[in-house]
Amino acid sequence: MYTIGQVANFLGVSRDTLKFYEEKELVKPKQNIENGYRKYSHLDIYDITTVNFYREIDIEIKKIQELRKSKSIDGIQSLLEEKEQEVLLEIEYKKLLLKKIQIVKEDCKNIKQFLGEYIVKEMKPLEIKGEIEHFTAYEEYDTLKKNAESLKKAVTLTSLRRVIHFNEKGIIEDKFIIVRKVEGTDEEIEGEILSHPKCIYTIIEDGRWSTGGENIDQHVEANLRKLAIEKGYELLGQVYINLLLTTYEDGLERVFLEIYAPIK
Repeated sequence: MYTIGQVANFLGVSRDTLKFYEEKELVKPKQNIENGYRKYSHLDIYDITTVNFYREIDIEIKKIQELRKSKSIDGIQSLLEEKEQEVLLEIEYKKLLLKKIQIVKEDCKNIKQFLGEYIVKEMKPLEIKGEIEHFTAYEEYDTLKKNAESLKKAVTLTSLRRVIHFNEKGIIEDKFIIVRKVEGTDEEIEGEILSHPKCIYTIIEDGRWSTGGENIDQHVEANLRKLAIEKGYELLGQVYINLLLTTYEDGLERVFLEIYAPIK
């Protein structure tokens, strides 16, 4: 017979884990009524290593409790197949998560490279999934949740594009569309595809830290028009604005926006 300390040392588990197994009736060591000390037999130790085996492949305690009562080989196989599907789904989720992280890392790199700079760049295809009046139209967020590329189905603003239509007199239309990046040629596309082979591209900083809360639309428009005149570009009367990243400085938000202005 062995003490709880000895068993914990043998098996490399904590005393709390052994007590937890006991609470869940996965192991039933003998207990001295007078001093409350537990004594573990070699059969108890075997039970613990069996529980550890199933925990190592992440089988839930509740499932192990069921298994302890009775489980045929077919039943165990079914349990493992269920766990296998759960793990495969988790792997797919982690792949998507990794991709999201890599995209944000690339966005950080682009901010450092193109902040305040102007180049000509393609706006890659986007599928239009829906539209909301404004990012403050909270009652329309159900549409955003339904159509946005959010891993946890939570509201984020990164799937929104602000679209400004303008002419020489000023802004004609200002709206927000929900989009999805189109990757590959074999995807099933349901919505309208939006793309422009040539755009004036830049990244600007918005947010209270840099602007004091002032609207910078006119400043951005003036810079685009000035550059178009200098380079001999013809603006097509549209600007697409994408939220790349939000961070904070002295408690005030710093917002980095990606600008695409299609040209001929």
